[in-house]
Amino acid sequence: MLELIAEQRIAEAIAKGELDDLPGAGRPLQLDDDALIPAELRLAYRILKNAGTVPPEVEALNEIAHLERWVLKEIEPSARTQALKRLALLRAIACRSSRTRRSTSSGRCTPRS
Repeated sequence: MLELIAEQRIAEAIAKGELDDLPGAGRPLQLDDDALIPAELRLAYRILKNAGTVPPEVEALNEIAHLERWVLKEIEPSARTQALKRLALLRAIACRSSRTRRSTSSGRCTPRS
């Protein structure tokens, strides 16, 4: 029922020319490949992307990658130890998050060497 009403209103707007001057008219849509994102998260991820932010798990993965690069360069032992602890915590959180989201997963996270 709602779909029918929406289609009718769109058809009316087209007939009145209300959709003629929209930004991007006549150009193909820029669709992102989100086939690997679970259907229930696609809308939320699209909203975050349009707002210029990333999902918390992507933010954590970015921080993990940053810490991994930094630990390789860090010489001072106490700073390196702190970074390694933070890295282990972030990896555990990322692993737990991916396990709860993916029911088809084996439920195991493999540690990085």
